[in-house]
Amino acid sequence: MIDEYERVDNDSPWKEILEAYFPQAMQFFFPQTAALINWERPHEFLDKEFQQIARDAEQGRRYADKLVKVWQIQGQEIWLLIHVEIQAKPEEIFAERMFSYNLRIFDRFAKPAISLAILCDTHLTWRPNQYSYNYPDTKLHFEFGTVKLLDYQNRWTELEESDNPFATVVMAHLKTQQTIKKPGERKTWKFSLIRRLYELGLLEKDIRNLYRFVDWVMILPKALEAEFWQDFKELEQERTMSYITTGERIGYERGQQELVLRQLQRRVGELPQEVTKQVQALSREDLEALGEALLDFAAMSDLLNWLQAHLNETEN
Repeated sequence: MIDEYERVDNDSPWKEILEAYFPQAMQFFFPQTAALINWERPHEFLDKEFQQIARDAEQGRRYADKLVKVWQIQGQEIWLLIHVEIQAKPEEIFAERMFSYNLRIFDRFAKPAISLAILCDTHLTWRPNQYSYNYPDTKLHFEFGTVKLLDYQNRWTELEESDNPFATVVMAHLKTQQTIKKPGERKTWKFSLIRRLYELGLLEKDIRNLYRFVDWVMILPKALEAEFWQDFKELEQERTMSYITTGERIGYERGQQELVLRQLQRRVGELPQEVTKQVQALSREDLEALGEALLDFAAMSDLLNWLQAHLNETEN
């Protein structure tokens, strides 16, 4: 079943693609706000500042959040807080958390932020966009911008005709959701979306960036992944292009790597960061060997012993 191949970490590709194409993201999802911004002046990602106001990591939820400094056409500086809600389960306190982040930014940095949310879940009626309370002498009404990716299901032709990178992002996201437990159908759509990148006549760097996103979210079982790569190589040969020459390394091996890490966590528990890095540094052959060996692991010590034995073999 394809459930075994679902990604644990889907915030990373969103963070990467938002950084690579931030102006396009704003123009695609929030055109009214984008129209206020002077895109000829460089925007700045305020990762350090965001870490000072974000406290949700301890809750175990994954977010792809970005705090960005931009300049208005009139010359004033403004901050944008972009939140990508990746988790499929609606959250009752979501609107309160959006208000809380906005307030923390103003409190710590004396900067009003434009708060925007991209909702990636599958619940059609969950559409938080405001937080308020009302008492006789005190009232508050806070609204934030919201985009629901599910709505693009009815705008598929519009997505196909768009050359904005985020049209591809939305299509990959929707087809990933629609093909859970349908690996064959997912393989077909994955190939179709990758082929579309070439048909759009995009620059090589754009094909590579979007390929990385599609490949990461549309993970396939091992056998179908091999079939996909064969089809993909034939596509590049037909078009006399070899843009994704490292495709198997950054795609197939990365999928294999995450699957092994996930199986290890199920076997021996949460992995220390240093151990995770050791596993990530393994070659494809060593990953396959670890994938077989871990079936006999019962404790963290088994993994550590295996890694130490492997290190000794390498050194010798």
